[in-house]
Amino acid sequence: MKRLVLILVAACVGLAAPHRAAAQETCGIPDKGTLWMDFADGSVPFWQLFAQPGVIDAASNFIYPQLERADGAQTVYWDMHITRRVGTPLEPFDPATVIDRANRMYDVASRSMACAQPVIAENELNGANLITPWSATNAQYRRDVLIYLQTLATRGARPWLLVPSAPFMGPDAVDWWHQVAKVSDIVSESYFSAAGWSKRGAFTGSRDMRNLFRNRIAPYTAIGIPTSQLGVMLGFHTTPGSGGRERAPLPAWLEVTKLQTLAAKTVANELGLRAVWSWGWGVFGKGSPEDDPDKATAACVYLWTRNPKLCNGPKAGGKHFNASRTEGQIVLPGGVRCSVQGRAVRSGDVQALAPVTGDADIAFTAAYARAVASVFQPVKSKDVIAAEKAVVGSRFGSYGAYRAALARAHATRAVARGVIGDELRRAKLEARMSVSAPAGDSVLDYYQTYAETDARLVETKTAVSWLGGRRRGFALASNAPAQLYRLPTRHWVTIRTMLGPVQVRALEPAAPLGGIPLPLARPAVVNALNALARDHRYESWLLAQERGFERVTLCRKDDQPTPGVVPLTDYLPFLAAD
Repeated sequence: MKRLVLILVAACVGLAAPHRAAAQETCGIPDKGTLWMDFADGSVPFWQLFAQPGVIDAASNFIYPQLERADGAQTVYWDMHITRRVGTPLEPFDPATVIDRANRMYDVASRSMACAQPVIAENELNGANLITPWSATNAQYRRDVLIYLQTLATRGARPWLLVPSAPFMGPDAVDWWHQVAKVSDIVSESYFSAAGWSKRGAFTGSRDMRNLFRNRIAPYTAIGIPTSQLGVMLGFHTTPGSGGRERAPLPAWLEVTKLQTLAAKTVANELGLRAVWSWGWGVFGKGSPEDDPDKATAACVYLWTRNPKLCNGPKAGGKHFNASRTEGQIVLPGGVRCSVQGRAVRSGDVQALAPVTGDADIAFTAAYARAVASVFQPVKSKDVIAAEKAVVGSRFGSYGAYRAALARAHATRAVARGVIGDELRRAKLEARMSVSAPAGDSVLDYYQTYAETDARLVETKTAVSWLGGRRRGFALASNAPAQLYRLPTRHWVTIRTMLGPVQVRALEPAAPLGGIPLPLARPAVVNALNALARDHRYESWLLAQERGFERVTLCRKDDQPTPGVVPLTDYLPFLAAD
């Protein structure tokens, strides 16, 4: 049956008009790049706004296309009612009628566009989301649509089929879409209610818009249709329920107009889409739901957003209009994967961490957590270098041994310094965090559980964190520098730690914690428990900050990191702060 239909199409078209390849005239529409095409026929009172160089106007009849071309615009044909050519899923037309009407449409469009290869927008496919098996009438309707598009293409036209909903791509339907793509481009309609979307803000709203566009394109690319044959349609209707202004105040409508235009521009560049269309500008009679005097203002903002030379959007928008074209947009320097509050998550950092963590996503989370923490606590490079020297001197004895340990952990010196910076930053932030005093049973439980942990009575010239902010007391091996347990007794010595040099002397030999009476060991145990509590509080705090910054974090292709706390010293334990 399909073969007979195709033979019928070829025979009828061959008699009706010369083949597309024989056409001598072109329409001047660029062959490459993303096209921006805007509905601007006689139903648009301000059509002159679109009639300028750099704009492609979609219009019908023999009046406005000619006027718009005279003012410097390019034109494509807009067929508002494909149902008049092919019928509906419930009442499809006879194929012979479809072929005749396709030929008539081509004749009208080619004369209106004054060229032999007109672009024709076909509004719109009914029942795109209907699952298979299709009813007999819908199957015939789909055949009619295909015949119609094939006929137009054979005559020399380039049709664009508008699709108002997510397409069903199950068995049998996929083959139909492949056949459509051989002769037509496809535009997915994506509309945003200004009343609702304006509440999402520039960051979240823009990200959600971009993802919606990507999701609308994904079903087609998933079956092999190239993005060079795909586009998105923006709608600026004012009829309630149509997904346009939806009675929103003018500033809100203009903000959503701007944001959806920027989102479409970003995704079109990212995916290589063939076109971005706009419509909803028509009025269709005084007093109709589409008769909105603010449409001209919205159109100016739309044109200005995509190219400031096309209209003065800020002037048209007035004093309440947000004229930023960068807020919430993915504008990142080379090599930067994400930006959060002015801090960069660099692609190179993530790539370097991945061999250490063994998972690229975990590495991404770790790099993001670092950027968020740095918002609250910067770390100086000289302090990191000094801390690294302390690590080498106290834990390895030579840089060769240090580098060998890094190599075994698949880490570079740059990765190591990043982790050291994390440790210094964490120590400074934790020092500002207060915690509740541990309960008595917690003290006893720790004392008994870690009875074999080394403890040593020491004295320092300055107060240190591992003595609970004091200068004298028992230092526990669980949270004090390891050098303490190798020191001779009664001699003042300067030890180098990641947090800085400390003058210290050991007053007694090291002994197991359990061998020290609890009343004497209590301050050390309390300090150890407080350190654990601060660790826990820090991690909870950092996770909360990451989640709080999610809204304003901008990442390439909106590939956002998963908030989380990744202690990189689990992979590189020799870099843990004393």
